[in-house]
Amino acid sequence: MERWSSHLAFILAAIGAAVGLGNIWRFSAVLGQNGGGAYLIPYFIAVFVFALPLMVLEIGVGRRFRGTVVSTFAAIRPSFGTIGWLICIVSFLITAYYLVITGWTFAYLTFSVTGAEVSFDAFTGSYTPVLFALACALITGTIVAAGVRAGIERMVVVLVPLSIGILVIMALYSTTLSGFSAGVSYLFTPDLSVLAKPGIWLAAFGQALFSLSVGEGIMLTYGAYMAQDQDIRKAALVITVADTSVALLAGLVIFPVVFTYGLSPTAGAELAFTTLPVAFAGLPFGRYIAIAFFSLLFFAAITTTVACLEVCVAAVSEAAVWTRKKTATILTAILLAVTLLPALSYSALNLTVAGEPVLDFMDRTAGTLGLHITAILLAVVFTAYAPREIFYAETGGPTLLNRAIFILCKYLIPTVLVITVATEILGGLHLKIAAYLPGTFFPGDFPVVEGLALVVLLILLAWGIATRLKR
Repeated sequence: MERWSSHLAFILAAIGAAVGLGNIWRFSAVLGQNGGGAYLIPYFIAVFVFALPLMVLEIGVGRRFRGTVVSTFAAIRPSFGTIGWLICIVSFLITAYYLVITGWTFAYLTFSVTGAEVSFDAFTGSYTPVLFALACALITGTIVAAGVRAGIERMVVVLVPLSIGILVIMALYSTTLSGFSAGVSYLFTPDLSVLAKPGIWLAAFGQALFSLSVGEGIMLTYGAYMAQDQDIRKAALVITVADTSVALLAGLVIFPVVFTYGLSPTAGAELAFTTLPVAFAGLPFGRYIAIAFFSLLFFAAITTTVACLEVCVAAVSEAAVWTRKKTATILTAILLAVTLLPALSYSALNLTVAGEPVLDFMDRTAGTLGLHITAILLAVVFTAYAPREIFYAETGGPTLLNRAIFILCKYLIPTVLVITVATEILGGLHLKIAAYLPGTFFPGDFPVVEGLALVVLLILLAWGIATRLKR
């Protein structure tokens, strides 16, 4: 098995996997829709009390077993290999629809460079989004096929520092805008009255998991390539702080522009592709700001799609005993076909399922419900079925801090995630007890029947793959 060439390489790769559209686009959208600065309180709690401990657990078991997400689960109990395949399938579906949005960022980067003025409605009213999504799928597959060091590591050592540099420069530029003070006030001044609303807490937990890429096998897979002498807790803390800092810096970039031009901070997902391009056009050096912004979005997105695909390639390559290049080629071909479905939903075809665009449906099911279910399974399997000595051996022994992390992962985190899943389902049923779905790309009602049917289908598919490979 390949390894990262250095401690820094692992940190950058993990930051690249964690820092994505969830930090830059989705964080600002969800914050704007959940009380501005008040959202930061539950978000920080969700990140450091829930997502961070789960990241430590996931990286720890990855390094301990030095395997893929499938073989690691199977090492605890052979039948648990099915859970590993379920995680692979969920990650694959997330990659498919995430590539569509990655394609949007690539397209708008291209428009910014060429000076073309294309509205989002005109863009998604054509078949151009499909071409950009497929191009991003090919880029992702090519990087993964090159390997851990020659592909993923080479990419992250360039794109992660470059992305952070662009973000810092843009944040400094935003201090010159007339709306900077209003943007900072909106971002950091909490309205404590909204904390009594359950929705803001659920949104924070959903965002924290999505943002830090925990529960979907990425950190487990990357942890398997990690050096034995690297401190997992320190690495996880660095990754978490970097991820959170990027989200805050993105807010310092976006909200000053919003308030400078009198835009709505609660615009949500449409902010990045509809309102901000118009605002950039009116800024001094606006074209260069647009190029920097969409470069940032594209770099952040592509490092995440690579990480998601790596989870699947590593597992299939090991189970089928194929070379990395053969596995990456086959899975990329399948990915191109699957990506067509969400890509066509935001195109002239307007492909829908259950009355909504396929992309939205996939985000609510695989990207929200599916991710939460796999996070629950990961936490339960590696705390209730694996000896806790395994966790302690990878984190420096049964210290007070490690005991606390283990207890959080065993009891509190699964409990909160179960409540979150129940709320998502009940919200879709329009029951008053829980009528809110944690911040997704496109907030709305959860398609209960169709969503649960898809989850059941994915479980059966994972079981079928596991059963066939045992023969």
